[in-house]
Amino acid sequence: MKDLVKVIAKSLVDHPEEVNVTEKESGGVIVVELRVAPDDMGKVIGKQGRIAKAIRTVVKAASSKDKKKVVVDILQ
Repeated sequence: MKDLVKVIAKSLVDHPEEVNVTEKESGGVIVVELRVAPDDMGKVIGKQGRIAKAIRTVVKAASSKDKKKVVVDILQ
């Protein structure tokens, strides 16, 4: 999931070298943390959170075959 989020985020931002994705697992839930440059936050979140919701939807669909819950957090 980490690589999927990284590829999506790098294609959206102006500063792809500042995209940082970490993955943690706790209690059967995988938390993927996405960090981007402050200038790129709006591009990753989108109007009314539509881009962020789309990223979460794609990750949820990709994780359904593993039957694990994946949460995507967008941090600054």
